[in-house]
Amino acid sequence: MKCKYLKYEVYFRLKIGSEIRHTKGLKNSTNHDGNEVAEDLGNMCQVRGRVKWFDPTKGYGFVVSDEGGPDILLHVNVLRNFGQSSVADGAQIELNAHRTERGVQAVEIFSIIPPERSEHVVLSDFAELDLETIKTAPLEPARVKWFDKSKGFGFANVFGRNEDVFLHIEVLRQSGLSELQPGEALAMRVIDGKRGKMAAEVLAWEAAIKD
Repeated sequence: MKCKYLKYEVYFRLKIGSEIRHTKGLKNSTNHDGNEVAEDLGNMCQVRGRVKWFDPTKGYGFVVSDEGGPDILLHVNVLRNFGQSSVADGAQIELNAHRTERGVQAVEIFSIIPPERSEHVVLSDFAELDLETIKTAPLEPARVKWFDKSKGFGFANVFGRNEDVFLHIEVLRQSGLSELQPGEALAMRVIDGKRGKMAAEVLAWEAAIKD
């Protein structure tokens, strides 16, 4: 339904002579004439789906729409514009997609919801903690020291402190992320675990600012 609405909206705006360049999703289309812009917008569609997979090293991944159809290419630059450098497989995502000759690709992300927590993957450090206890811990600004996806963990430093904070890949996944880069800014809720200080929740810095 939203795809049809977008096509109708383009036709209506052209008829009344509105400024096409102000239409959402046309930031890179201002050099085209009206007909070409209208054709591009007619191929825009708002999609809800799930991340099939995303590889930060390759710089892209794919999304599967809830309504079916071809896989949607998700480029890392689009993800960075949303404020993240990675996204967890299985995360729910809402985005604008554009159909091109080479396939369908995402052009803008509206929301990302982390995958549902797995009942089978619970760190022993969190076994006796409920979500409310974790939520009471303050969000603290931090920067990634290093993270190794193959090992499944890494460390970060909270600003103003020298101690390392342990980062487990399952915590990232439950926060909607899949990987971190050295020096990447984060917001974390830190608890005292069996391994020392460890992150119980991780947010991309831009997402934390929005919240």
